[in-house]
Amino acid sequence: MGIASIGIWINWGWNNWGLVKRELDRETSGRRAGIPTNSNAGRRGVPQPRPPVHNGRVPILNKDMTLCISLAARPSNIGTRFHNYLYEALGLNYIYKAFAPVDLAAAVAGIRGLPIRGAAVSMPFKESVIALVDRMDPSARAIDSVNTIVNDDGVLTAYNTDYIAIRRLLSEHQVDPELTVLLRGSGGMAKAVAAALRDASFRQVTIVARNEDAGRALAELYGFGWATEVGSRTAGLLINVTPLGMAGSDEEVQSFDDATVTAAQVVFDVVALPAETPLVRAARAARKPVITGAEVIAIQAVEQFVLYTGVRPTDEQVRAASEFSRSSQPGVS
Repeated sequence: MGIASIGIWINWGWNNWGLVKRELDRETSGRRAGIPTNSNAGRRGVPQPRPPVHNGRVPILNKDMTLCISLAARPSNIGTRFHNYLYEALGLNYIYKAFAPVDLAAAVAGIRGLPIRGAAVSMPFKESVIALVDRMDPSARAIDSVNTIVNDDGVLTAYNTDYIAIRRLLSEHQVDPELTVLLRGSGGMAKAVAAALRDASFRQVTIVARNEDAGRALAELYGFGWATEVGSRTAGLLINVTPLGMAGSDEEVQSFDDATVTAAQVVFDVVALPAETPLVRAARAARKPVITGAEVIAIQAVEQFVLYTGVRPTDEQVRAASEFSRSSQPGVS
């Protein structure tokens, strides 16, 4: 690593780690003893305890610190804050950083070669990354979509925790599988949602996708219908799995119009940033039950955390990390 790279890391740590510090217990000695592990830790063994912090703000970077990252076209601080909060809360010698790769193959080669313990994979890389890993866990192989890479001694295994999150949320929100569904999108995340819908016994599903090849293929794979546009169609359950409403150029775009929202019974937007997308705001205004991308990311992120560290946080710790990841902080989005 060159001097410039070291400088970038030190500067990043100084400017951002204070965001991860909350009113946490500074007496960590007892907390760090006996950290539970499980088989997901693989060959990594017991996670190393976090070293002291400098001035109560910045973790002292060290040669034994484990790096985890995320790869996304539009990275946010949500996952970064979520994981780093839990590393601190559990006294783990880990650090997490988000990246927007300009060369996906080189980025994945870096995971293998540095080595980086794990990487979250977001749009639009969930499918293109498949050719770059060594193994596909059944969770990813079943839907040909990846949202997590775990590095075990240079062997990269791909997983998909999105599917777990979608299935759990459909169950927790008690969404009736007899409802008709409009699923907008045909990418990697849409595959996870379509598989979860099928496995939860939803049968009346229409995939809405302008990409005819991808839309038809996804619909045929799960025995669903396909359309290029929503048009005059309505459904009991609306699900947006496109970037529409996501922070950036599409932030003000509502993925389903007001009339379609009004006709629905439940609205589900997987976009995590911002949490209150135009679709979510419209659904709340129409007094419709809403499932948000914030809920998706909290569930899939904790499953990633377990894969990376072998440690499962308590429900209370996960709630605190999720709240912190979205709390209002200067310069955080």
